[in-house]
Amino acid sequence: MEKPSFTLILFLLSLVAFSQEIKETPFKSGIKEVTVFLSGAQVFETAQGQLAAGESLVLIKGLSPYIDEKSIQVKGLGNFTIQAVNRRMDYLTEVEVSEKVKALETQIETIQTNQNRENQRMEVLKEKNELLNANKKLGGAAAGPTVAELKQAIEFYDSELMKIKNEELEISENVKNERQEIAKLRNQINAMRESGNKSTSEIRIRVKTETAGPASFELNYLVANAGWYPKYDVRVKNVSSPLSLNYKAEVYQNTGVNWKNVKLRFSNGNPNQSGQIPELDKWELNYARLTSYTPKAQSFTTVSGRVLDAGTGEALPGTSILVKGTTIGTATDFEGKYSLTLPPNSSSLIASFIGYAPKEVFINSPVLNVRLNPDTQALNEVVEVGYALQGKVAGIDISNRERRMSSPTMELEVANSIATTVVENQTTVEIEVAEPYSIKSNGEKTLVDLKGYDIPAIYQYSAVPKLDNDAFLIAQVTDWSQYSLLQGESNLYFEDGFVGKSILDAAALQDTLEISMGRDKSIVIQREKKGEFSKKRSIGNNITETRGYEITVRNNKSQAITISLLDQIPVSVNSEISVESLELSGGSLDPQTGKVTWQLTIPAGGQQVIPLQYEVKYPKKEKVLLD
Repeated sequence: MEKPSFTLILFLLSLVAFSQEIKETPFKSGIKEVTVFLSGAQVFETAQGQLAAGESLVLIKGLSPYIDEKSIQVKGLGNFTIQAVNRRMDYLTEVEVSEKVKALETQIETIQTNQNRENQRMEVLKEKNELLNANKKLGGAAAGPTVAELKQAIEFYDSELMKIKNEELEISENVKNERQEIAKLRNQINAMRESGNKSTSEIRIRVKTETAGPASFELNYLVANAGWYPKYDVRVKNVSSPLSLNYKAEVYQNTGVNWKNVKLRFSNGNPNQSGQIPELDKWELNYARLTSYTPKAQSFTTVSGRVLDAGTGEALPGTSILVKGTTIGTATDFEGKYSLTLPPNSSSLIASFIGYAPKEVFINSPVLNVRLNPDTQALNEVVEVGYALQGKVAGIDISNRERRMSSPTMELEVANSIATTVVENQTTVEIEVAEPYSIKSNGEKTLVDLKGYDIPAIYQYSAVPKLDNDAFLIAQVTDWSQYSLLQGESNLYFEDGFVGKSILDAAALQDTLEISMGRDKSIVIQREKKGEFSKKRSIGNNITETRGYEITVRNNKSQAITISLLDQIPVSVNSEISVESLELSGGSLDPQTGKVTWQLTIPAGGQQVIPLQYEVKYPKKEKVLLD
């Protein structure tokens, strides 16, 4: 039994010795391109160095700790063979702190040094005060002080004690201000630093070559805690001019590695989303009393709040906030705050941050604060992938995106602010930014201009006076699919003034894209119930009720307008209840929905009154709600 054990020990020792002989060679690397997805990013990196003859381990260090191991792709250029590739965490190497952070830390140290001096001065003043109090006794034991001595002593103590108290107050105020300044500096440092994990990761490439020589590698990988959201600036000078649309990307990245002068691409893809087609389950129909009912959620137009660590209560800057089922989202600022304009029928938000479990929050209030719990499983797995490929070009075949790294620059279109190119792939659309960009890993939001368009549009006002007396300017864009837009928030500017926020609903299926340009207070609308037309009378076994309204529209603008008005009459869902329209004033009635639409042209300074009347009959024993 001893002999096999001895043999096993020799074998293990030989393996250890063999592994120790493999030389580790660090290669210098740099990020050249980044494709930013709606959630996540694909990083394209190159590395160069010298290989020694034999087997060696190429180390590419200082990479993001949030790399998806399964996504790593490596291509080697040189006369060598890639034997294996793996990635592991490097907890010993801390990310280099930026010069600005170092400067802020130096400011804090300077303030703290001054606080120490002020504390020492406070101690001296305290002892001086005690010394004065200990020597208050005047004159000798046999006789008291004279009036002149007493007066002189009072003046002395008043003067000295007042100096001490004033200096103490001044120092206390300085200390208070210094504490506030230190708190501000520390908050700024937290905002500028990478996310809480200071560790990095490294990719280890085991290679074999017969002769020493230069080698280079091209690698790409997916990284989390980055993404972008489509944003728009929509400007209209007047209703006779085209619509000016500035397409922007709100980028955030908290990957732990700064992107310095890299080529950026923005893709509407999401590699984290499942590509599996869903299965349609059987629909089992039953009686209503055996069917659960989910009440319709209350609708809100905006939502805002903060995202905090559930345990510590600290803000989580750079957290992704996404309206579920849309491309509308944002990232929290350095205080953990966010604000979003919501599209219709929004139900919930998805909050996600690396190192924390994602959380879905239902929109039941215009103010939603979110607390995230740490994900104990994050960053614990290390996946190793092995390859044994030989040849002059050794490695793994990578996607068509990688091939762009060495391909000639595509012809660029000139936009208003920056040159970009739209590339349509089989399943995604990418917008390439021609000029290099730098984005720091601090979670701050960076707006990148993508495209500028002057789009022909038809302008029309719309109003629903039953719900809101304001008129809304609507820009209608035909053939809008050519612009490769995504659903997103838009800032609205009309006649050189900011008029509010809206949603550019590029996910709509209509042939015409409607962009709301906000409210126009120069158009005054009023809807009044007319008492003489609103009556209730009993005829036989039935009750007949009539309702009458007048909608008044006044155009206070200096030019004629076209406006679409929308109102309604009720639609009966009971055979014993009948509804009849009495006066529609030329409006178009949809009998299925009860909606009445008027298309009006009102001259400058003009006014138009539209009567609306209808009648409802129902059994006397019943009751209906018409108001």
